[in-house]
Amino acid sequence: MILTVTLNAALDVTYWVDRLRPQGSNRVRAKAERAGGKGVNVSRVLHALGRETVVTGFAGGTAGATLRRELATARLPEHLLPIAGETRRTVAVVDESAGDTTILLEPGPAVSSEDWARLLDHLARLLPRAAAVVFSGSLPPGAPEDAYGRLVRLAHAHRVPAVVDADGATLRAALAAGPDLVKPNADELAAATGLTDPVAAAAALVDGGAGAVVASLGPDGLIAVTPQGSWRAAPPEHLAGNPTGAGDAVVAALTLGLVDATAWPERLAEAVALSAAAVRAPLAGDFDPDVHRRLRELVDVHPLHPQRRS
Repeated sequence: MILTVTLNAALDVTYWVDRLRPQGSNRVRAKAERAGGKGVNVSRVLHALGRETVVTGFAGGTAGATLRRELATARLPEHLLPIAGETRRTVAVVDESAGDTTILLEPGPAVSSEDWARLLDHLARLLPRAAAVVFSGSLPPGAPEDAYGRLVRLAHAHRVPAVVDADGATLRAALAAGPDLVKPNADELAAATGLTDPVAAAAALVDGGAGAVVASLGPDGLIAVTPQGSWRAAPPEHLAGNPTGAGDAVVAALTLGLVDATAWPERLAEAVALSAAAVRAPLAGDFDPDVHRRLRELVDVHPLHPQRRS
């Protein structure tokens, strides 16, 4: 079982418009509402691939109850902890004429020290069943800044490998705990290290404590700096669509590769193909299986020689 931890889960609302007009009225052509948050999206991808997964984190209020009902409808097992606050909503507006998406992110409900203590006890009961754990997404107000570092240490105490998908101070604080894998995007990588070269920046995160770093470069694919070597993986073509859940599809593929001990080039090819297939799906957490199958054997993966810091 792969456990995903979403501390700041969300009820995702997606609107489709023919053309987004800022500062004007926009007629919505279609709408969808579903459980979201980065870890939830990872679990959706894993579930669609036929792998056992469990969602956990916090959920509260009316939006939290709706989120849990939607997970039940999707047959995604969850062990979310109830909290007093209201689960946040996110709004994605898909501009179909431009092929891009505008996202509005609420901050999320405050988490008390008692909530945090309950979470640690809760995870200690779930981790012995897990083959790997994914900690991903933003932290809700009230969570400790080093939350992911503490959670990685807890996972390692149970001998469970940990994957972290976070940014900024949250990512930097997790490094000291030695996560087995971190997955920033290019902007997050630059912000965390101050380095503009993504290969050098990824190597800097390895120097800082990450076991391996895979960075998303958007439509240009991925780079990876690992103990076994460094690679770049590029898709054979650029696909237009909704990129909202592409990074979560990458995390799902990489976590499966970690659990299955797949060779890194194969792991990265799978991650790029699954990410591209997620772009072609209308909602985060979904992917187009035909695109996934078609691209899997076409991804170009070649070795790199990272520029290590002096």
